[in-house]
Amino acid sequence: MTEPSATFLLFGATGDLARRMIFPSLYNLLADGLLPDDFLIVASGRSEMSDAAFRDEVCAALRQFLPADRYEEQVAARFSAMICYQPVEAGKPEQFAALADRIDGRLERGLSVYLSTPPSLFAPTAQGLAEAGLIAPTTRIAMEKPIGKDLASSRQVNDGIGALFAEDQIFRVDHYLGKETVQNLLALRFGNVMFEPLWNTAAIDHVQITVGETVGLEGRVSYYDGVGALRDMVQNHILQILSIITMEPPARMDPTAVRDEKVKVLRSLRPMTAETVKTNSVRGQYTPGAVQGEIVTGYADELGQPSDTETFVALKAYIDNWRWQGVPFYLRTGKRMPARQSEILIQFKPVRHSIFWRAGHGTGLEPNTLIIRLQPEEYIRLLIMSKRPGLERQVHLEEVTLDVSLTAAFAGQRRRIAYERLILDLLAGDQTLFVRRDEVEAQWTWIDSIIDGWKEANMKVAPYSSGNWGPSSAIALIERDGASWHD
Repeated sequence: MTEPSATFLLFGATGDLARRMIFPSLYNLLADGLLPDDFLIVASGRSEMSDAAFRDEVCAALRQFLPADRYEEQVAARFSAMICYQPVEAGKPEQFAALADRIDGRLERGLSVYLSTPPSLFAPTAQGLAEAGLIAPTTRIAMEKPIGKDLASSRQVNDGIGALFAEDQIFRVDHYLGKETVQNLLALRFGNVMFEPLWNTAAIDHVQITVGETVGLEGRVSYYDGVGALRDMVQNHILQILSIITMEPPARMDPTAVRDEKVKVLRSLRPMTAETVKTNSVRGQYTPGAVQGEIVTGYADELGQPSDTETFVALKAYIDNWRWQGVPFYLRTGKRMPARQSEILIQFKPVRHSIFWRAGHGTGLEPNTLIIRLQPEEYIRLLIMSKRPGLERQVHLEEVTLDVSLTAAFAGQRRRIAYERLILDLLAGDQTLFVRRDEVEAQWTWIDSIIDGWKEANMKVAPYSSGNWGPSSAIALIERDGASWHD
Protein backbone atom coordinates (compact mmCIF):
# COMPACT_ATOMS: atom_id res chain seq x y z
CA MET A 1 0.00 0.00 0.00
CA THR A 2 1.22 3.50 -0.87
CA GLU A 3 2.30 5.58 2.11
CA PRO A 4 0.13 8.71 2.56
CA SER A 5 1.60 12.06 1.60
CA ALA A 6 3.48 13.72 4.43
CA THR A 7 3.02 17.25 3.04
CA PHE A 8 -0.17 19.05 2.03
CA LEU A 9 0.24 22.17 -0.10
CA LEU A 10 -2.85 24.37 -0.35
CA PHE A 11 -3.17 27.14 -2.93
CA GLY A 12 -5.99 29.58 -2.19
CA ALA A 13 -5.45 29.15 1.54
CA THR A 14 -6.93 32.56 2.41
CA GLY A 15 -10.18 31.83 0.56
CA ASP A 16 -13.63 31.00 1.92
CA LEU A 17 -13.49 27.29 1.02
CA ALA A 18 -10.23 26.86 2.91
CA ARG A 19 -11.61 28.56 6.02
CA ARG A 20 -15.00 26.82 6.02
CA MET A 21 -14.10 23.33 4.84
CA ILE A 22 -10.48 22.45 4.20
CA PHE A 23 -8.83 23.57 7.45
CA PRO A 24 -11.69 22.23 9.65
CA SER A 25 -11.42 18.92 7.76
CA LEU A 26 -7.67 18.71 8.29
CA TYR A 27 -8.17 19.58 11.98
CA ASN A 28 -10.69 16.74 12.35
CA LEU A 29 -8.35 14.27 10.67
CA LEU A 30 -5.60 15.25 13.11
CA ALA A 31 -7.94 14.99 16.10
CA ASP A 32 -8.89 11.46 15.00
CA GLY A 33 -5.26 10.41 14.55
CA LEU A 34 -5.57 10.00 10.78
CA LEU A 35 -2.73 12.23 9.62
CA PRO A 36 0.85 10.94 9.19
CA ASP A 37 3.49 11.71 11.79
CA ASP A 38 5.46 14.89 11.09
CA PHE A 39 2.69 16.11 8.79
CA LEU A 40 3.26 19.55 7.25
CA ILE A 41 0.62 21.89 5.85
CA VAL A 42 2.02 24.58 3.57
CA ALA A 43 -0.58 27.29 3.01
CA SER A 44 -0.23 29.63 0.07
CA GLY A 45 -1.97 32.81 -0.99
CA ARG A 46 -1.17 36.07 -2.73
CA SER A 47 -1.16 38.15 0.47
CA GLU A 48 2.03 38.74 2.44
CA MET A 49 1.66 37.25 5.92
CA SER A 50 3.79 35.69 8.62
CA ASP A 51 3.36 32.11 9.79
CA ALA A 52 2.11 33.33 13.17
CA ALA A 53 -0.47 35.71 11.69
CA PHE A 54 -1.82 33.03 9.36
CA ARG A 55 -2.02 30.46 12.17
CA ASP A 56 -4.10 32.93 14.17
CA GLU A 57 -6.48 33.27 11.20
CA VAL A 58 -6.80 29.48 10.91
CA CYS A 59 -7.57 29.10 14.62
CA ALA A 60 -10.21 31.83 14.34
CA ALA A 61 -11.77 29.95 11.41
CA LEU A 62 -11.77 26.70 13.40
CA ARG A 63 -13.55 28.36 16.31
CA GLN A 64 -16.11 29.82 13.90
CA PHE A 65 -16.87 26.79 11.73
CA LEU A 66 -16.30 23.74 13.94
CA PRO A 67 -19.05 22.60 16.34
CA ALA A 68 -18.39 23.95 19.83
CA ASP A 69 -17.93 20.46 21.28
CA ARG A 70 -15.38 19.58 18.61
CA TYR A 71 -12.94 22.48 19.04
CA GLU A 72 -10.21 21.90 21.63
CA GLU A 73 -7.45 24.42 22.33
CA GLN A 74 -4.78 21.72 22.74
CA VAL A 75 -5.63 20.07 19.42
CA ALA A 76 -5.82 23.47 17.72
CA ALA A 77 -2.36 24.31 19.06
CA ARG A 78 -0.95 21.04 17.68
CA PHE A 79 -2.71 21.67 14.39
CA SER A 80 -1.52 25.25 13.95
CA ALA A 81 2.05 24.16 14.68
CA MET A 82 1.86 22.01 11.54
CA ILE A 83 1.08 25.03 9.35
CA CYS A 84 3.44 27.40 7.61
CA TYR A 85 2.47 30.16 5.20
CA GLN A 86 4.22 31.09 1.97
CA PRO A 87 2.97 33.86 -0.35
CA VAL A 88 2.99 32.62 -3.96
CA GLU A 89 1.57 34.17 -7.09
CA ALA A 90 1.44 32.44 -10.46
CA GLY A 91 4.12 33.71 -12.83
CA LYS A 92 6.62 34.61 -10.07
CA PRO A 93 9.39 31.97 -10.14
CA GLU A 94 11.19 33.42 -7.12
CA GLN A 95 8.12 32.83 -4.96
CA PHE A 96 7.85 29.22 -6.14
CA ALA A 97 11.56 28.80 -5.34
CA ALA A 98 10.88 30.04 -1.80
CA LEU A 99 8.00 27.59 -1.61
CA ALA A 100 10.31 24.75 -2.64
CA ASP A 101 12.63 25.71 0.22
CA ARG A 102 9.75 25.17 2.65
CA ILE A 103 9.30 21.62 1.33
CA ASP A 104 12.98 20.82 0.94
CA GLY A 105 13.79 17.21 1.83
CA ARG A 106 10.14 16.13 2.07
CA LEU A 107 9.24 15.41 -1.56
CA GLU A 108 10.15 11.71 -1.42
CA ARG A 109 7.61 11.22 1.39
CA GLY A 110 4.81 12.48 -0.80
CA LEU A 111 3.37 15.89 -1.67
CA SER A 112 -0.38 16.45 -2.14
CA VAL A 113 -1.18 19.76 -3.83
CA TYR A 114 -4.70 21.22 -3.54
CA LEU A 115 -5.77 23.96 -5.97
CA SER A 116 -8.59 25.97 -4.38
CA THR A 117 -8.19 28.71 -7.00
CA PRO A 118 -9.93 29.82 -10.20
CA PRO A 119 -9.31 27.29 -13.02
CA SER A 120 -7.44 29.92 -15.01
CA LEU A 121 -4.64 29.56 -12.43
CA PHE A 122 -4.46 25.74 -12.52
CA ALA A 123 -1.97 25.39 -15.40
CA PRO A 124 0.21 28.40 -14.43
CA THR A 125 0.42 27.08 -10.85
CA ALA A 126 1.35 23.61 -12.06
CA GLN A 127 4.01 25.12 -14.33
CA GLY A 128 5.44 27.03 -11.38
CA LEU A 129 5.60 23.81 -9.38
CA ALA A 130 7.42 22.09 -12.24
CA GLU A 131 10.00 24.86 -12.57
CA ALA A 132 10.60 24.75 -8.82
CA GLY A 133 11.26 20.99 -8.97
CA LEU A 134 8.17 20.08 -6.97
CA ILE A 135 6.64 17.62 -9.44
CA ALA A 136 7.78 14.04 -8.92
CA PRO A 137 6.17 10.59 -9.01
CA THR A 138 5.23 11.18 -5.36
CA THR A 139 3.34 14.42 -6.16
CA ARG A 140 -0.45 14.46 -6.49
CA ILE A 141 -2.61 17.40 -7.52
CA ALA A 142 -6.27 18.05 -6.69
CA MET A 143 -8.44 20.57 -8.56
CA GLU A 144 -11.68 22.14 -7.36
CA LYS A 145 -14.51 22.59 -9.84
CA PRO A 146 -15.26 24.13 -12.25
CA ILE A 147 -13.01 22.32 -14.73
CA GLY A 148 -13.75 24.75 -17.55
CA LYS A 149 -17.03 26.29 -18.71
CA ASP A 150 -17.61 23.97 -21.69
CA LEU A 151 -15.96 20.98 -23.38
CA ALA A 152 -13.34 23.05 -25.20
CA SER A 153 -12.19 25.00 -22.12
CA SER A 154 -12.31 21.81 -20.03
CA ARG A 155 -9.93 20.14 -22.44
CA GLN A 156 -7.67 23.17 -22.29
CA VAL A 157 -7.51 23.01 -18.47
CA ASN A 158 -6.94 19.26 -18.50
CA ASP A 159 -4.30 19.51 -21.22
CA GLY A 160 -2.39 22.07 -19.15
CA ILE A 161 -2.37 19.86 -16.07
CA GLY A 162 -1.99 16.64 -18.06
CA ALA A 163 1.20 17.92 -19.68
CA LEU A 164 2.87 17.87 -16.26
CA PHE A 165 1.02 15.13 -14.33
CA ALA A 166 -0.02 11.59 -15.21
CA GLU A 167 -3.75 10.86 -14.94
CA ASP A 168 -3.20 8.72 -11.83
CA GLN A 169 -1.69 11.80 -10.14
CA ILE A 170 -4.68 14.05 -10.89
CA PHE A 171 -7.62 14.27 -8.45
CA ARG A 172 -10.63 16.26 -9.74
CA VAL A 173 -12.82 17.21 -6.80
CA ASP A 174 -16.61 17.01 -6.68
CA HIS A 175 -17.36 17.43 -2.99
CA TYR A 176 -20.72 15.64 -3.34
CA LEU A 177 -18.78 12.40 -3.80
CA GLY A 178 -17.35 12.87 -0.31
CA LYS A 179 -20.80 12.89 1.31
CA GLU A 180 -21.60 9.73 3.27
CA THR A 181 -25.08 9.50 1.78
CA VAL A 182 -23.78 9.68 -1.79
CA GLN A 183 -21.26 6.93 -1.06
CA ASN A 184 -24.09 5.00 0.56
CA LEU A 185 -25.79 4.78 -2.84
CA LEU A 186 -23.15 2.22 -3.79
CA ALA A 187 -23.88 0.21 -0.65
CA LEU A 188 -27.63 0.45 -1.19
CA ARG A 189 -27.43 -0.82 -4.76
CA PHE A 190 -24.66 -3.37 -4.60
CA GLY A 191 -24.80 -4.49 -0.97
CA ASN A 192 -28.48 -5.50 -0.91
CA VAL A 193 -29.93 -8.30 -3.01
CA MET A 194 -33.49 -6.96 -3.19
CA PHE A 195 -32.84 -3.79 -5.21
CA GLU A 196 -30.57 -4.70 -8.11
CA PRO A 197 -33.01 -7.13 -9.87
CA LEU A 198 -35.58 -4.28 -9.98
CA TRP A 199 -33.11 -1.53 -10.91
CA ASN A 200 -34.03 -1.25 -14.61
CA THR A 201 -36.63 -0.23 -17.17
CA ALA A 202 -38.80 -3.29 -16.45
CA ALA A 203 -39.62 -2.17 -12.90
CA ILE A 204 -38.87 1.58 -12.70
CA ASP A 205 -41.28 4.15 -14.12
CA HIS A 206 -39.13 7.26 -13.65
CA VAL A 207 -36.44 8.81 -11.46
CA GLN A 208 -36.28 12.30 -9.92
CA ILE A 209 -33.17 14.08 -8.64
CA THR A 210 -33.65 17.38 -6.82
CA VAL A 211 -30.94 19.64 -5.40
CA GLY A 212 -32.54 22.73 -3.92
CA GLU A 213 -30.83 25.72 -2.29
CA THR A 214 -32.48 28.47 -0.25
CA VAL A 215 -29.61 30.92 -0.78
CA GLY A 216 -29.18 33.46 -3.55
CA LEU A 217 -25.91 34.80 -4.90
CA GLU A 218 -24.34 34.98 -1.41
CA GLY A 219 -21.24 36.88 -2.51
CA ARG A 220 -20.69 34.78 -5.66
CA VAL A 221 -21.73 37.54 -8.08
CA SER A 222 -18.48 37.61 -10.03
CA TYR A 223 -18.49 33.83 -10.50
CA TYR A 224 -22.14 32.93 -10.90
CA ASP A 225 -23.47 35.35 -13.50
CA GLY A 226 -22.83 33.93 -16.93
CA VAL A 227 -22.33 30.46 -15.43
CA GLY A 228 -25.79 29.59 -14.15
CA ALA A 229 -27.41 26.57 -12.55
CA LEU A 230 -26.77 24.18 -15.45
CA ARG A 231 -22.99 24.58 -15.37
CA ASP A 232 -22.74 25.19 -11.62
CA MET A 233 -24.80 22.22 -10.36
CA VAL A 234 -26.01 19.89 -13.11
CA GLN A 235 -22.69 19.42 -14.92
CA ASN A 236 -21.00 18.09 -11.80
CA HIS A 237 -23.07 17.23 -8.69
CA ILE A 238 -26.29 16.07 -10.33
CA LEU A 239 -24.62 14.13 -13.15
CA GLN A 240 -22.33 12.40 -10.67
CA ILE A 241 -25.35 11.34 -8.58
CA LEU A 242 -27.10 10.21 -11.77
CA SER A 243 -24.13 8.12 -12.87
CA ILE A 244 -23.87 6.37 -9.49
CA ILE A 245 -27.54 5.41 -9.34
CA THR A 246 -27.64 4.19 -12.96
CA MET A 247 -24.26 2.57 -13.63
CA GLU A 248 -23.76 -1.14 -14.11
CA PRO A 249 -22.26 -3.09 -11.17
CA PRO A 250 -18.48 -2.62 -11.25
CA ALA A 251 -16.34 -5.75 -11.06
CA ARG A 252 -14.76 -4.51 -7.85
CA MET A 253 -14.62 -1.44 -5.62
CA ASP A 254 -11.58 0.24 -7.10
CA PRO A 255 -11.06 3.56 -8.94
CA THR A 256 -10.78 2.12 -12.45
CA ALA A 257 -13.74 -0.28 -12.23
CA VAL A 258 -16.11 2.25 -10.63
CA ARG A 259 -15.24 5.12 -12.95
CA ASP A 260 -15.32 2.91 -16.06
CA GLU A 261 -18.99 2.17 -15.34
CA LYS A 262 -19.85 5.78 -14.54
CA VAL A 263 -18.42 7.09 -17.80
CA LYS A 264 -20.43 4.53 -19.79
CA VAL A 265 -23.62 6.05 -18.37
CA LEU A 266 -22.52 9.62 -19.04
CA ARG A 267 -21.71 8.77 -22.65
CA SER A 268 -25.18 7.20 -23.00
CA LEU A 269 -27.07 10.40 -22.13
CA ARG A 270 -29.23 11.36 -25.08
CA PRO A 271 -28.02 14.73 -26.47
CA MET A 272 -30.55 17.55 -26.66
CA THR A 273 -31.32 19.69 -29.70
CA ALA A 274 -32.98 23.04 -30.38
CA GLU A 275 -36.27 21.14 -30.68
CA THR A 276 -36.01 18.87 -27.63
CA VAL A 277 -34.89 21.63 -25.23
CA LYS A 278 -38.30 23.26 -25.74
CA THR A 279 -40.12 20.29 -24.24
CA ASN A 280 -37.40 18.70 -22.10
CA SER A 281 -35.88 21.68 -20.31
CA VAL A 282 -36.87 24.75 -18.31
CA ARG A 283 -34.74 27.79 -17.47
CA GLY A 284 -35.76 30.01 -14.58
CA GLN A 285 -34.57 33.04 -12.63
CA TYR A 286 -35.78 34.03 -9.17
CA THR A 287 -37.60 37.28 -8.52
CA PRO A 288 -38.42 38.89 -5.14
CA GLY A 289 -40.33 36.73 -2.69
CA ALA A 290 -40.12 35.06 0.70
CA VAL A 291 -37.91 32.12 1.68
CA GLN A 292 -38.64 30.45 5.02
CA GLY A 293 -40.45 33.58 6.22
CA GLU A 294 -37.75 36.04 5.17
CA ILE A 295 -38.35 38.63 2.43
CA VAL A 296 -35.63 38.43 -0.22
CA THR A 297 -34.79 40.35 -3.39
CA GLY A 298 -34.65 39.05 -6.93
CA TYR A 299 -31.58 37.92 -8.85
CA ALA A 300 -31.43 41.03 -11.06
CA ASP A 301 -31.66 43.24 -7.96
CA GLU A 302 -28.78 41.38 -6.28
CA LEU A 303 -26.75 41.56 -9.47
CA GLY A 304 -27.57 45.21 -10.05
CA GLN A 305 -28.58 44.73 -13.68
CA PRO A 306 -30.78 42.53 -15.89
CA SER A 307 -29.34 39.12 -16.79
CA ASP A 308 -30.35 36.03 -18.76
CA THR A 309 -28.43 33.68 -16.43
CA GLU A 310 -30.59 30.84 -15.11
CA THR A 311 -30.78 30.28 -11.36
CA PHE A 312 -33.07 27.28 -11.86
CA VAL A 313 -33.05 24.46 -14.36
CA ALA A 314 -35.30 21.43 -14.82
CA LEU A 315 -34.50 18.71 -17.34
CA LYS A 316 -36.06 15.54 -18.68
CA ALA A 317 -33.18 13.24 -19.61
CA TYR A 318 -32.88 9.80 -21.15
CA ILE A 319 -30.09 7.24 -20.92
CA ASP A 320 -29.93 5.28 -24.14
CA ASN A 321 -28.68 1.90 -23.00
CA TRP A 322 -30.17 -1.55 -22.37
CA ARG A 323 -30.91 -1.06 -18.66
CA TRP A 324 -32.60 2.36 -18.83
CA GLN A 325 -34.16 2.59 -22.29
CA GLY A 326 -37.38 4.63 -22.10
CA VAL A 327 -37.08 5.62 -18.43
CA PRO A 328 -37.29 9.42 -17.99
CA PHE A 329 -34.95 11.08 -15.49
CA TYR A 330 -36.28 14.37 -14.15
CA LEU A 331 -33.50 16.61 -12.85
CA ARG A 332 -33.94 19.98 -11.17
CA THR A 333 -31.87 22.39 -9.18
CA GLY A 334 -32.26 26.00 -8.22
CA LYS A 335 -31.58 28.85 -5.85
CA ARG A 336 -34.14 30.53 -3.58
CA MET A 337 -36.11 27.30 -3.28
CA PRO A 338 -38.53 26.73 -0.37
CA ALA A 339 -36.11 24.30 1.30
CA ARG A 340 -32.51 23.18 1.18
CA GLN A 341 -32.60 19.55 0.17
CA SER A 342 -30.88 16.98 -2.02
CA GLU A 343 -33.03 13.99 -2.82
CA ILE A 344 -33.41 11.04 -5.18
CA LEU A 345 -36.81 9.51 -5.85
CA ILE A 346 -37.16 6.14 -7.57
CA GLN A 347 -40.73 5.64 -8.77
CA PHE A 348 -41.51 2.00 -9.45
CA LYS A 349 -44.15 0.85 -11.90
CA PRO A 350 -47.56 -0.32 -10.58
CA VAL A 351 -48.28 -4.01 -10.12
CA ARG A 352 -49.41 -5.57 -13.39
CA HIS A 353 -52.69 -6.90 -12.00
CA SER A 354 -54.48 -6.18 -8.75
CA ILE A 355 -56.37 -8.95 -6.97
CA PHE A 356 -57.88 -6.30 -4.66
CA TRP A 357 -60.02 -4.52 -7.25
CA ARG A 358 -63.74 -4.18 -6.69
CA ALA A 359 -66.39 -2.28 -8.62
CA GLY A 360 -66.88 1.31 -7.56
CA HIS A 361 -63.91 1.29 -5.22
CA GLY A 362 -60.90 0.81 -7.48
CA THR A 363 -57.81 -0.99 -6.24
CA GLY A 364 -56.42 1.33 -3.60
CA LEU A 365 -52.99 0.38 -4.92
CA GLU A 366 -50.20 2.94 -5.26
CA PRO A 367 -46.90 2.17 -7.00
CA ASN A 368 -43.95 1.67 -4.65
CA THR A 369 -41.59 4.62 -4.18
CA LEU A 370 -38.05 4.73 -2.85
CA ILE A 371 -36.90 8.10 -1.50
CA ILE A 372 -33.25 8.69 -0.68
CA ARG A 373 -32.63 11.98 1.14
CA LEU A 374 -29.01 13.12 0.95
CA GLN A 375 -29.31 16.39 2.91
CA PRO A 376 -30.08 18.01 5.28
CA GLU A 377 -31.66 14.88 6.81
CA GLU A 378 -30.18 11.55 5.79
CA TYR A 379 -32.69 8.76 5.32
CA ILE A 380 -34.04 6.06 3.05
CA ARG A 381 -37.82 5.63 2.81
CA LEU A 382 -39.65 2.89 0.97
CA LEU A 383 -43.38 3.42 0.45
CA ILE A 384 -45.23 0.09 0.28
CA MET A 385 -48.82 -1.10 0.38
CA SER A 386 -50.23 -2.70 3.52
CA LYS A 387 -53.62 -3.99 4.66
CA ARG A 388 -55.49 -1.55 6.89
CA PRO A 389 -56.30 -3.27 10.23
CA GLY A 390 -59.94 -4.30 10.61
CA LEU A 391 -62.48 -7.12 10.32
CA GLU A 392 -63.99 -6.08 6.97
CA ARG A 393 -64.21 -8.92 4.47
CA GLN A 394 -63.00 -6.61 1.73
CA VAL A 395 -59.28 -5.89 2.00
CA HIS A 396 -58.55 -2.16 2.32
CA LEU A 397 -55.04 -1.11 1.38
CA GLU A 398 -53.07 1.88 2.63
CA GLU A 399 -49.62 3.17 1.83
CA VAL A 400 -47.16 2.88 4.71
CA THR A 401 -43.54 3.91 5.07
CA LEU A 402 -40.54 1.80 5.89
CA ASP A 403 -38.24 4.50 7.22
CA VAL A 404 -34.52 4.13 7.89
CA SER A 405 -32.97 7.24 9.36
CA LEU A 406 -29.25 7.00 8.74
CA THR A 407 -28.70 9.80 11.25
CA ALA A 408 -30.48 7.78 13.96
CA ALA A 409 -29.06 4.40 12.89
CA PHE A 410 -25.52 5.73 13.26
CA ALA A 411 -26.22 8.16 16.08
CA GLY A 412 -22.92 7.34 17.75
CA GLN A 413 -20.95 8.33 14.65
CA ARG A 414 -19.90 11.92 14.05
CA ARG A 415 -21.25 13.41 10.84
CA ARG A 416 -18.13 14.17 8.88
CA ILE A 417 -17.41 17.01 6.49
CA ALA A 418 -17.30 15.67 2.92
CA TYR A 419 -13.82 17.11 2.49
CA GLU A 420 -12.45 14.91 5.28
CA ARG A 421 -13.05 11.83 3.14
CA LEU A 422 -11.68 13.48 0.01
CA ILE A 423 -8.53 14.85 1.65
CA LEU A 424 -7.83 11.51 3.31
CA ASP A 425 -8.18 9.74 -0.06
CA LEU A 426 -5.99 12.34 -1.77
CA LEU A 427 -3.24 11.78 0.80
CA ALA A 428 -3.58 8.01 0.30
CA GLY A 429 -3.73 8.22 -3.50
CA ASP A 430 -7.20 6.61 -3.79
CA GLN A 431 -9.04 8.10 -6.81
CA THR A 432 -12.36 6.24 -6.43
CA LEU A 433 -14.27 9.32 -5.23
CA PHE A 434 -12.62 11.70 -7.68
CA VAL A 435 -13.64 12.43 -11.26
CA ARG A 436 -11.62 11.13 -14.20
CA ARG A 437 -10.93 13.23 -17.28
CA ASP A 438 -13.18 11.21 -19.58
CA GLU A 439 -16.03 11.61 -17.07
CA VAL A 440 -15.64 15.39 -17.11
CA GLU A 441 -15.59 15.45 -20.90
CA ALA A 442 -18.65 13.21 -21.17
CA GLN A 443 -20.49 15.50 -18.73
CA TRP A 444 -19.56 18.61 -20.72
CA THR A 445 -20.53 16.98 -24.02
CA TRP A 446 -24.10 16.55 -22.77
CA ILE A 447 -24.26 19.96 -21.09
CA ASP A 448 -22.97 21.66 -24.25
CA SER A 449 -25.78 20.06 -26.26
CA ILE A 450 -28.30 21.72 -23.92
CA ILE A 451 -26.58 25.12 -24.00
CA ASP A 452 -26.32 25.01 -27.80
CA GLY A 453 -30.00 24.03 -27.98
CA TRP A 454 -30.97 26.95 -25.74
CA LYS A 455 -29.01 29.38 -27.90
CA GLU A 456 -30.44 28.05 -31.17
CA ALA A 457 -33.99 28.06 -29.79
CA ASN A 458 -33.43 31.52 -28.22
CA MET A 459 -34.76 30.12 -24.94
CA LYS A 460 -35.05 32.81 -22.27
CA VAL A 461 -35.31 32.46 -18.50
CA ALA A 462 -38.79 32.26 -17.01
CA PRO A 463 -39.33 34.20 -13.76
CA TYR A 464 -40.28 32.47 -10.52
CA SER A 465 -40.93 34.02 -7.13
CA SER A 466 -38.32 33.25 -4.49
CA GLY A 467 -39.62 30.57 -2.15
CA ASN A 468 -41.17 28.49 -4.95
CA TRP A 469 -39.99 25.35 -6.76
CA GLY A 470 -39.20 27.16 -9.98
CA PRO A 471 -41.43 28.39 -12.84
CA SER A 472 -44.81 26.81 -13.54
CA SER A 473 -43.35 25.36 -16.74
CA ALA A 474 -41.19 23.08 -14.53
CA ILE A 475 -44.37 21.59 -13.10
CA ALA A 476 -45.73 21.08 -16.61
CA LEU A 477 -42.47 19.38 -17.65
CA ILE A 478 -43.21 16.38 -15.44
CA GLU A 479 -47.01 16.51 -15.09
CA ARG A 480 -47.67 16.12 -18.81
CA ASP A 481 -46.13 12.67 -18.37
CA GLY A 482 -48.58 11.86 -15.60
CA ALA A 483 -46.10 12.31 -12.75
CA SER A 484 -45.45 15.02 -10.12
CA TRP A 485 -42.39 16.44 -8.46
CA HIS A 486 -41.86 15.19 -4.91
CA ASP A 487 -41.77 18.30 -2.74
